[in-house]
Amino acid sequence: MSTSLTTMIRLRGIQNKMRQLVESLDDRTFRMQFHSDLSPAGWHLGHCAFIEDFWLHEIIQGNKKFTKKLKKIYLPENCPIHKRGKKLPDSKKLLNEVHQQQDENDLLLIEMIPPFSDHPLFKDEYIQNYIIQHYARHYEIMQMIINQAGLQLEDPDFIPQKPLNAKSITIDAEQIPSGDYEIGGEPPFAYDNELPKHTVKLKTYNIAIQPVSNAEYLAFMEDQGYTDTRHWSEEAQQWLIANGVSHPEHWRQNKNHEWYGLNDQGAFELNDNDPVYGINHYEASAFAHWANARLPHEHEWETCAKLERLQNTGNIWEWCTNIFKAYNDFTAFPDNKSESSFDNKHYVLKGATQFTRPEIKRASYRNHYTPEKRHIFAGLRLVFE
Repeated sequence: MSTSLTTMIRLRGIQNKMRQLVESLDDRTFRMQFHSDLSPAGWHLGHCAFIEDFWLHEIIQGNKKFTKKLKKIYLPENCPIHKRGKKLPDSKKLLNEVHQQQDENDLLLIEMIPPFSDHPLFKDEYIQNYIIQHYARHYEIMQMIINQAGLQLEDPDFIPQKPLNAKSITIDAEQIPSGDYEIGGEPPFAYDNELPKHTVKLKTYNIAIQPVSNAEYLAFMEDQGYTDTRHWSEEAQQWLIANGVSHPEHWRQNKNHEWYGLNDQGAFELNDNDPVYGINHYEASAFAHWANARLPHEHEWETCAKLERLQNTGNIWEWCTNIFKAYNDFTAFPDNKSESSFDNKHYVLKGATQFTRPEIKRASYRNHYTPEKRHIFAGLRLVFE
């Protein structure tokens, strides 16, 4: 049985998006490491093509022809981040090789015949969707890399037409009554860490309809939020001292002490009502404490999102209060990638950004990062007691 036309269109679409993104980069951006946690952009294209070959050829067919030599570059455990840029081929060479291999793989998926088509990973087009979502995740990471390149360009002479002004917290919340609510995703689209679907008991809570805005976050900053130790855990204070942070990652001040934003397009005005981003879990938790509120548990966020009671859930990733853990009766599939993050160090984020592909935009999706990460377009939403 061949892969459905709908799935093939989705796969072809994300493959094209990845190549087009790399085609738009100069050689410096293609192979340079702009952040200690991020590989060069070109590596992500090669890695995604490698993973596609890994599943379709090595795992399903037992054929290592397309993967054996590339494991030393594109398997993360075999190649440290800081060495990946130098090992990349010329960008045009990589693009041509990837394009050719993707064409062959797509033809393979269209013309599937036994015994290839009988493999259990093809049930409900599971592995096709897995590959599509893997591309989608790395597409967003590549946007983080491009953004980091932009953050190196300062513009102290930029003058916003409408300067950012602090604004007090707006308590506009939805009350969700206590009860039993269903949590989790739908196979075959859900990742293993979103499964199994199950019911949780929640107490009544009041969750903000909107994420915290730039203007509200500026009020926290102007109220000495970064220096008032009452709002910061001991671990967070250690992070503050070590890094000297006093504002979101992409915020800058001009010579008139006016705040503006910076990204790969250059300097831009910070809109009062836009959701703040560029903050980590420590900062989000400190803000919530300052606001006499708290971060939502992921179950609270997911429940309210499924009830369609939240607004602006596609602008930023939103930090949750809880650590990323396996659900009861979790089963790793098709590999054990999720288990490596069940380390009591990663926190869950919910939502999506402008760079998040539709393939992973769902309420059950569980993004997760360690609490010091600021490069992931993350902000917060409050829960009021």
